[in-house]
Amino acid sequence: MAQINKPTDYFNTKLYTGNGSTQSITGVGFQPDFVWCKTRSIDKNHNLFDVVRGVQKRLITNATNAEDTISGVTSFDSDGFSIGSNTNMNTSGATHVAWNWLASNTTASNTDGSVTASLSANATAGFSISTFTTPASGTFTVGHGLGVAPKFIIYRPVTSSGWQIGHDSIGWTKAVFFDTQSEQTSTAFGNTAPTTSVWTGNVANVGANASSFAYCFAEKKGFSKFGSYTGNGSADGTFVYTGFKPAFVLIKITSTTNDWEIHDNKRGSSNVINAILQPNVSEAESTSGREMDFLSNGFKLRNNGSQNNLSGGTFIYMAIAENPLVGTNNIPATAR
Repeated sequence: MAQINKPTDYFNTKLYTGNGSTQSITGVGFQPDFVWCKTRSIDKNHNLFDVVRGVQKRLITNATNAEDTISGVTSFDSDGFSIGSNTNMNTSGATHVAWNWLASNTTASNTDGSVTASLSANATAGFSISTFTTPASGTFTVGHGLGVAPKFIIYRPVTSSGWQIGHDSIGWTKAVFFDTQSEQTSTAFGNTAPTTSVWTGNVANVGANASSFAYCFAEKKGFSKFGSYTGNGSADGTFVYTGFKPAFVLIKITSTTNDWEIHDNKRGSSNVINAILQPNVSEAESTSGREMDFLSNGFKLRNNGSQNNLSGGTFIYMAIAENPLVGTNNIPATAR
């Protein structure tokens, strides 16, 4: 498997301050196809925008609201994105974070599955965005365009309905949900693991003839890792090997009920990292009891909290790289 040596070509975190009007957010380093934004300093929703659903079309991770149209991301630009005056995106004086992914900057029809999808796929980085309509009943398949089986899938109708999130470490007979603290449940994904070309869904879980979307993520050496770990309940916490220095880590406990959490390399310049945001709630950034270190080859928990290091607890994670452990230039990554 080829290694990605410059992860910031495909994923980057951008911090900005709202001005209450309009502004262009630059410095991302590429034209993003998926932008996930959250206010840090005040309570506001998590907002998801992508190029396939279209500019200003928003979904909220911490709710099951139908897709709406807001003055949020108004364009996807060559070095970032532009935003309007919506307070979830651009509250004057508030601090915000945007996590940005690159797909293909184009959209094409994909007929690999039993339903036709509109797809933007980046096989190099293992990330794709699709929209499609579910059939009237039964299971269905959707093409993902990645060439290898995805290990993490975020999926839901754009109408008012719950989130369905699949992860290879819990198996494809179960799912977790962005909008709740719930542990894994028996639902979703047609009881079938994704293949190199398609993933499987079940109409019974999301509704018939439903306009829907999916974000699919495959594991790529030097760039992304999807796995699980067991908490040890100690301030000298569990170490999780990823094979790279992380830029972004998303965690969810699956053995019991608790919040999701996101750590990144921009909302804290050095270890220990303690600034978290939680996809299932609208709360502002917290810095209490969720500490971890980003190391050259993974991340290490530095707290005994139940949200990310419960003793004996099972956790799933998604990690995106800042730097590979050793690049093809033989220069090793260092801890923060």
